[in-house]
Amino acid sequence: MLKKTLLLALCCLFYSSISFSQISPAPDRGEGDGPYDRLIIRGVVLVDGTGAPPIGPVDIVVEKNKIAQIQVVGYPGLPINENRRPKADEKTKVLDAEGHYLLPGFVDAHAHIGGTGQGTPAEYVYKLWMAHGVTTIRDPSAGNGLDWVLSEKKRSAANEITAPRILAYTAFGQGAKSPITNAEQAKAWVNENKAKGADGIKFFGAKPDVMEAAISENKRIGLRSAMHHQQLDVARWNVLNSARAGLTSMEHWYGLPEALFENRTIQDFRLDYNYQNEQHRFGEAGKLWKQAAAPYSEHWNKVMNELLELDFTLDPTFNIYEANRDLMRARTAEWHATYTLPSLWRFYAPSRQSHGSYWFDWTTEEETQWKENYRLWMTFVNEYKNRGGRVTAGSDSGFIYQLYGFAYIRELELLREAGFHPLEVIRSATMYGAQSLGMDKQIGTVEVGKLADFVIVEENPLQNLKVLYGTGSIRIDENNQPIRVGGVKYTVKDGIVYDAKQLLEDVRAMVEKAKAEENAQNHQPGLDWE
Repeated sequence: MLKKTLLLALCCLFYSSISFSQISPAPDRGEGDGPYDRLIIRGVVLVDGTGAPPIGPVDIVVEKNKIAQIQVVGYPGLPINENRRPKADEKTKVLDAEGHYLLPGFVDAHAHIGGTGQGTPAEYVYKLWMAHGVTTIRDPSAGNGLDWVLSEKKRSAANEITAPRILAYTAFGQGAKSPITNAEQAKAWVNENKAKGADGIKFFGAKPDVMEAAISENKRIGLRSAMHHQQLDVARWNVLNSARAGLTSMEHWYGLPEALFENRTIQDFRLDYNYQNEQHRFGEAGKLWKQAAAPYSEHWNKVMNELLELDFTLDPTFNIYEANRDLMRARTAEWHATYTLPSLWRFYAPSRQSHGSYWFDWTTEEETQWKENYRLWMTFVNEYKNRGGRVTAGSDSGFIYQLYGFAYIRELELLREAGFHPLEVIRSATMYGAQSLGMDKQIGTVEVGKLADFVIVEENPLQNLKVLYGTGSIRIDENNQPIRVGGVKYTVKDGIVYDAKQLLEDVRAMVEKAKAEENAQNHQPGLDWE
């Protein structure tokens, strides 16, 4: 049975004539304790998200859903000074987290809420995110339909469901009765989109006059925007065009190498290229950065500096393409066996129809080209950050062997590989993510007056980001035996304390139930001896 191609993430289709098939919404919340009139989290080491180094021990007081006090209560290696601690009465909930690390809740800036082709109910997706400390997501393109996403957004805001808070970005043209072909139609649709309650727009491409009108009008009325510059339109509208028109952020990297071209105006496509053949599409994409201006050259610097002047945001989503440079690594990640639904596993398998499942004949040559692609891409992103540019963390999970939650932590590791200090990684995942969504007055850092969104983990994630994975990190104990340490212990959203490990256990049970009902296992493609 052919899998239905999803209209999400990297997929570049025209939304005006699409009817959406929706996944199951989340059930009413049965998890999490609170919010409390007063909650004190005792003895943590605080990483506040601003880029400041850790400090602790610290007690944090939360009243209802807001941070009311942050109090340093001693020095490492010495007993905590009880006289300095915020006092607890019989109505105060006390969470003893002495020695644990507390970070702001993570923002996934590119997070699709599953789809019918993957067979991923919202509860499954949300709990994987929350189990990894993701407390806010931006759904770019509202693939389950705007009304569906807005309903889930409202329920999450009221904490009626166990889910991150949700921002809904529609795909440009979504819901239009006919294709948008001129500037007047573009402006009208943009205003209708705001009236419907959308938080922003995700663009893929259109005629330059339509793009100019839509992006600038969207900015004028106060909404934000993102764009995947699809290859079908990028020759006439690249990242510089978008940024000048007022685009908030670019997704992935498409459109940026094209802005960096010096000796060509069009990507050097193979002459039998067909965009609908995804191995062509992604294979050729792996050669793209080598066609751009060399790092630190005059043109490279010129493009970067203009984007910086425009306060433009890069949301690279490194992880979603990692299989291109190491297919086996992505395909055999240890969490797939336990936490990937069989329907999602089937969606990942090589297919000419399922989006992002383009492994028709993926070779060492493609992987080698993609490794170099990453080197050049990461060089630009890291230098953009070094010059004061905003870089966020987005996962684009649910495609190309990248699993919700786990892929987000992998994105943090890849920012580290690109050259980010671990504190810069956390800042991209928190403060910069909040800034890019226009929510930095509410979330993104641990400061008095902001919403109580936290990630609490027993290990130091700055020393090893792997301790944020739900499967933890491997260590040898005193008996020379391998053990697992880490995994987020508590995720706090809006002052509600969730047992992150129990959320992950709930996901494991969902997967086991689905496997039993379908008599299915997540076998590697093409192997009949498993």
